[in-house]
Amino acid sequence: MRVITFFVVGLAIHLVFFVSIFDIYFTSPLVHGMRPQMVALSPPASRLVLVVADGLRADSLYTLHPNGSSRAPYIRSVMEERGSWGVSHTRVPTESRPGHVALIAGFYEDVSAVAKGWKENPVEFDSVFNESRHTWSWGSPDILPMFAKGASGDHVYTHTYPAENEDFASSDASRLDTWVFDEVKSFFRSARANSSLMSSLKEDQNVFFLHLLGIDTNGHAHRPMSQEYLENIGLVDSGVADLVSLVEDFFDHDGRTAYVFTSDHGMTNWGSHGAGHPSETLTPLVVWGAGVHTAKRVTDPQPYHDTYLQDWHLEHLRRVDVNQADIAPLMASLIGVPIPLNSVGVLPLLYLNNSDLFKAESMYANALQILEQFKVKMAQKKETTLSFLFTPYQWLTESKQMDFVRQARVLMQLQKYTDVVTLCRTLMSRAMKGLAYYHTYDRFFLGCSVVLGFVGWTSYVVLLILKTHASIRRPPAHTDQVSGRALTWVCVCVTLLLGVFLLIQKSPLTYYVYCLLPVPVWYSVLKEFRTLTYLIQSAPSFPLWKCLGYFVLVAFGIELLVVSFFHRAMLTLGLSVLSLWPILSGLYGKAKFRTVSWVLGCLCLSTFPLMPVVGREANVHAVTCAGALTLFTSICYLWSSRRRTVLHLSDRQQFIFQMLHVAVCAYVPTLTHSSLQQKQGLPLLNQIISWTTLGSSMLVPLLSSTRLFHRLLSIFLSLTATYLLLSTGSEALFPPVLSWLMFVWINMEQEALHSQGISAKQELAAIDFSENVDIAKVRQLKLDDIRRSYFFVFFIITAFFGTGNIASINSFDPASVYCFLTVFNPFIMGGLMMWKVIIPFVIVMCTFESIQVTTQLSSRSLFLIVLVISDLMALHFFFLVQDYGSWLDIGTSISHYVIVMSMTIFLMLLSLVTHILTSRRISLWTRPKMHFP
Repeated sequence: MRVITFFVVGLAIHLVFFVSIFDIYFTSPLVHGMRPQMVALSPPASRLVLVVADGLRADSLYTLHPNGSSRAPYIRSVMEERGSWGVSHTRVPTESRPGHVALIAGFYEDVSAVAKGWKENPVEFDSVFNESRHTWSWGSPDILPMFAKGASGDHVYTHTYPAENEDFASSDASRLDTWVFDEVKSFFRSARANSSLMSSLKEDQNVFFLHLLGIDTNGHAHRPMSQEYLENIGLVDSGVADLVSLVEDFFDHDGRTAYVFTSDHGMTNWGSHGAGHPSETLTPLVVWGAGVHTAKRVTDPQPYHDTYLQDWHLEHLRRVDVNQADIAPLMASLIGVPIPLNSVGVLPLLYLNNSDLFKAESMYANALQILEQFKVKMAQKKETTLSFLFTPYQWLTESKQMDFVRQARVLMQLQKYTDVVTLCRTLMSRAMKGLAYYHTYDRFFLGCSVVLGFVGWTSYVVLLILKTHASIRRPPAHTDQVSGRALTWVCVCVTLLLGVFLLIQKSPLTYYVYCLLPVPVWYSVLKEFRTLTYLIQSAPSFPLWKCLGYFVLVAFGIELLVVSFFHRAMLTLGLSVLSLWPILSGLYGKAKFRTVSWVLGCLCLSTFPLMPVVGREANVHAVTCAGALTLFTSICYLWSSRRRTVLHLSDRQQFIFQMLHVAVCAYVPTLTHSSLQQKQGLPLLNQIISWTTLGSSMLVPLLSSTRLFHRLLSIFLSLTATYLLLSTGSEALFPPVLSWLMFVWINMEQEALHSQGISAKQELAAIDFSENVDIAKVRQLKLDDIRRSYFFVFFIITAFFGTGNIASINSFDPASVYCFLTVFNPFIMGGLMMWKVIIPFVIVMCTFESIQVTTQLSSRSLFLIVLVISDLMALHFFFLVQDYGSWLDIGTSISHYVIVMSMTIFLMLLSLVTHILTSRRISLWTRPKMHFP
């Protein structure tokens, strides 16, 4: 198979493996076609006011000042006298869109929404707003439009400020909340002069939604313990007090208004959110007004095992915790609208102050609403599955559904309302388990297909490596041609059978890809039957113990890398072991200085995985020190190599310019940080420098000499300049230390090659990328090349996790992009953060490209070994994917597989980029031809 063909086929196969995880685990759980369930009784409230303080932590609201006063005195008084309170438990990912969807629609967002920045609706869904008669909303343009867009009819009205106002560098982010409160006051004032609006407002089943983003913005910009964040809570508290007074006056204190105050998610101490830390998942919930229990004082211990009640001095008040999705049925019950059709929330009865009959009827409607989803899901799966293969959910068959409903109605007639509630809770529990059962019905079948394809592909690549190593190229005999035709017919028959089976089952198009892909892959493997036989017969001639030892070490190394995804300290252990390589291999006696440099480089790099992933305070002085270290190492190299290579005047000028540029970029974060601290915004000059640096980071190296170390130095300076602008602390030291170790690695590999007598030792400084690109099979693969490939994979993982765990969403710190922009934009900010992750990748990839050139090995051969190691890791993580346990565990297991598969695909693409980056040159001026000594 030609190199280009192999690359394209391999890329396509890995893309299929990558996409498969989304079909298996990330499909939307939503179904459509359910009937809304109404409660025939009169609701307690005519209108609902929902206030969501974005990014507000439960402890930030409930904790008292040291003097015993509250930073939110009005809400505290509601909790003490006329309302019910508790903690709303959110789920991962703790982001704004999923949080609001859970609050207002009652279900937990599927991850497919991340592809649209949590702003658009990948799948349309029902919500309390959609079921209401009218909804008026004020707040962020990132949240409000998605609920208006998904509403049927034209009864959800949005009032948003410009997106540019969501500026982390704003002098006062609380003005976002002030804008909302002012707009609401203006709205009610205008209603008195607008008879049509007044008429709409006087109707029942109305909702008023206030989305307050100031607390979240101040938390990102200044951290949740800052004065800005805490003062913003006080502003919201006074705003809510004024709002309640305004609404009660407008409706003549009719006692028909219910109020819900909560948050979509919390925030870590370092100003981020998205993962499952308690500071992110615990949010406040305070409910009062029509139909809500007033404060209930208790003396007995409450059924909570945490210490929050004591910490918040709320032991005397009944605490009622809920899951975030439970708030949607609560709001629907208060104003008498159907519970959103896709809701999986369970009505928290302890908040309701109503008759037992009303509570029982509301729970019954809640149970029927979830049962309707189960029925639709079961019908869909039954329709697309052959009857003899369909296995219904045994705990909720059609007969058991009818028994549940009949029993509930009988108990209702006997006025045994407590028994009705208990029965409905059982029904809802079984229905939700049944929903999960049918949602994952095809998971095992798809998983087996993907694993079969995975094993087949890896087997094919291993076979290709062995053929290359053993030089097995035998012409096919007549029997081979016969068996080849038979194999072809078998594969065609299998393909037809699978295709017909999937067609009958009305399977999606992607199912055809996952199920049919293993057929041509295994055809390619089985076609090499004689090669496999020859290899088995030749096995005794191989150095078996040496081979076995290498494979055991590589297997142990792969497991070490897998464990490092969960415990970054394993990278420290691995680097410590790697530091002993020259000593164990006998290179120490031949290259003592380089061995010492290797050991020191490994040990220095090993300190980074031990540093905290997140939680660091901004330390711009560390960024400046990283810039100084970069300049120092560059000057040392240029000084030491001045006699070995001639540096052309233009190259010398370029290096001087790049070093001055690094010095400027090392100082820009300090200026930006100082300006933001003084609330003067992002300086325009800093922004111009940052974006110019980013745009030129991959072009400037192309202007330098293609001599090996000259080009690598130019790449290092260019990428480090960008990395400094994206750094906030000690992580800025990572690229200089990594580059130092990579420089030593290139020299050590040259020593290792020379010690094996494979080729005469070359002067590294004299090697030119443009003349030594992809040397075609200068030598065969050796066992030591497995070690080289493993080193590369290990350094790639270290580059990925060295300064943070990307699998954890909350390792994203918006402060990292403040040199580029401060106005919230998830795509641009996410892109900049990804580029920060990629920069160490590029440094390692360029080093690997250099090693392929210096060791006179075909890049294809060495990359095949890398591909096998990466695929074995990916297969390992595929088996570790789980759909049980905490939501954080589920999300983490899936993200690990996605990361490894993305890395494999990315490395295949990045290898082409680094090939161009190292070997191509752009000449902006004509210069006389010169000969290097």
